[in-house]
Amino acid sequence: GKRVVSGSLDKLVKIWNARTGAEMHTLTGHSGGVYSISFSPNGKRVVSVSGDPHYEYSDEYSVRIWDVDMGAEVCALAQPGMVVMASFSPDGKRI
Repeated sequence: GKRVVSGSLDKLVKIWNARTGAEMHTLTGHSGGVYSISFSPNGKRVVSVSGDPHYEYSDEYSVRIWDVDMGAEVCALAQPGMVVMASFSPDGKRI
């Protein structure tokens, strides 16, 4: 791939150029640490999962979808209870 995505407990999702190592986008919006990140099959979207790191079962867990080229949030989904990971289906139509 041409890009690498990272997320961490600092609540940020970052998209990097895989060849140069340069940071392309810093994506903000999560209220807790980012636990899971996955590219869509076509590489155009990223799904990320976060939650409040202070509570094992929090109402603040969220799933966010990002546009990789624009570096912008497409959608935010609130999920009650604990979410630890998410990924796109092979056809990219479902999470």
